[in-house]
Amino acid sequence: MHDAAFAADPHHLYDRLRAHGPAGPVELAPGVDATLVVGHEMALRVLQNTTLFARDSRRWKALNEGRIALDNPVLPMMAYRPNCLFTDGAVHLRLRKAVTDSLARLNITRVRRDVEPIADYLIDQFSERGRADLLNDYAKLLPLLLFNKLFGCPADIGDSLTSAMSAMFDGNDAQRASEDINSCLMELVALKRRRPDDDVTSWLIQHPAGLTDEELRDQLIILMGAGVEPERNLICNALLLLLSPGTSGRDSGLLIEEAIDHVLWNQTPIANYATHYPVQDVDLGGVVAEANTPVVISFAAANSDPALAEAGRNHGKGAHLAWGAGPHACPAKDPAQVIAVTAIEKILNALPDLTLAAPEKDLQWRPGPFHRALVALPVAFSPTPATRMASALPSRTVPAAAEHPLPTAPTATRQEPARKKGFWSTFLDLFRV
Repeated sequence: MHDAAFAADPHHLYDRLRAHGPAGPVELAPGVDATLVVGHEMALRVLQNTTLFARDSRRWKALNEGRIALDNPVLPMMAYRPNCLFTDGAVHLRLRKAVTDSLARLNITRVRRDVEPIADYLIDQFSERGRADLLNDYAKLLPLLLFNKLFGCPADIGDSLTSAMSAMFDGNDAQRASEDINSCLMELVALKRRRPDDDVTSWLIQHPAGLTDEELRDQLIILMGAGVEPERNLICNALLLLLSPGTSGRDSGLLIEEAIDHVLWNQTPIANYATHYPVQDVDLGGVVAEANTPVVISFAAANSDPALAEAGRNHGKGAHLAWGAGPHACPAKDPAQVIAVTAIEKILNALPDLTLAAPEKDLQWRPGPFHRALVALPVAFSPTPATRMASALPSRTVPAAAEHPLPTAPTATRQEPARKKGFWSTFLDLFRV
């Protein structure tokens, strides 16, 4: 599940496994064996059975025995952190309640209001060129900047956090990026303890669960990690569908919400994840998953299970597993969809003659076992003036958009007085009132 062939056509593997049963053996990365669940019914059984299947990856037998190298590329997505994704029982309930209660304080109007100026800002960076890569210039950056806003990041922390998160997702010195993320978020938590505000970080701090600084950091990491990668893939995969020529694209009158639903069914942004560890040997429809070995849920394969074909044709929104199921189901489904719809609306309205700049068959998918993610989404359009930020703030003079290339890793420390501005600090300078 880690080579270019799987990235190009993952359903070939899913179908091959399904021919033998609802689950089968796979290799997630070199030397990392797992059992992949491809049947919808079996996926639900695993996701909902907290007695037989644990999420705590400290159970991982091969890792504990030293058979998984510490620099293995899947380790950042699978190694234990004390957050609501990798915990069970009462600990999980306590952490998840803090997260869900804090997210519940976000309202849809606020989320949309926060997305719109960020989208305008990013579009202004490339609208005069007449060409762009909507993955790296737009869909990748928008969730990163949005989470800075939702977390209440000041300029310096936000710049470093954006750079470090980008580096980690791109695989550029992931260990250093992880250390930088930890440092940024601990600094943010300390700041919000001193000066709370109307943001998710402050709400988590104020929650009756009484999270420690380390617990706060780890909940913020999972919120950002679970929000940024899936969100950019959802935006980008839906844009690809809408821009594709033929009956499935924009020319057919496909609505944005319909495109998003189609992607959740057929190009599931996080295709394979929700790793569980059986507490004892368990028979998964003819394949025995040994105790304390990874059992990964293929949301993408479950969604394409022939048993769900009728529900898929009728776009039964409740049937697909893109948001997971059971006690660890995604707690931010509604905000995630609003973010995607708003981001797509903004780009299509701003650049109405947007077209793919390469044949769809030539687009490449990023290798990796967990995601369904494009490498790039090149587009062309008629150049338009970079005036959207000025329109958003009619009483202010806003400078013309400039190029602000996102570094792959932090290039300056916050102690240096001549620090180069990043995307977040530049955005705050333009939109601060």
